[in-house]
Amino acid sequence: MIGLRDIPEETRWRLAAQFAARLPAMYDTAFRPVVGERYDEIEQEVWMGLSRTAFTIARDLSLPVGSAQDLAETMRMVLVILFGPGFGAEALEISSDRSVIIIKRCPFLEHGDTSGSTVNPAFRRCMAFTLTATTVLNKEYTARFVRTMCTGNRQCEIKIEKAAEPKAGTKKKT
Repeated sequence: MIGLRDIPEETRWRLAAQFAARLPAMYDTAFRPVVGERYDEIEQEVWMGLSRTAFTIARDLSLPVGSAQDLAETMRMVLVILFGPGFGAEALEISSDRSVIIIKRCPFLEHGDTSGSTVNPAFRRCMAFTLTATTVLNKEYTARFVRTMCTGNRQCEIKIEKAAEPKAGTKKKT
């Protein structure tokens, strides 16, 4: 009989990531009919909560988050660590305060639609995770989606830049 150690680590990681990529669509299929209109709101809260894992990973691996480029590269690495080797991305520096993450392969799009789910909520999940994780890693920066594969673009582009200063007369959220 074949043992676990006989299966290459890369194969085990790929299979685990494919399984994990299918889970959100399976939950959607199972729970949306029961929960109804509140499903998207609840799921967004889950992904925002999961995004805090990015901070733990960055801290435990001593990944840098001080500049836009550091933050983009750390986010790229965290996304691959969490979502597997099928996640293909690169981090490009635009200027000292701006970088962009280019995503060319996404396991949630490649494997998430095999569950029979009739909707493609991958963008809502990704947005909740990415926007929250960016701020959790460095509150001086924000992320903004410029293009998304979920909506038909060839690749995703996520701009990382310094957060705008609050306008006069408004309180900064803490």
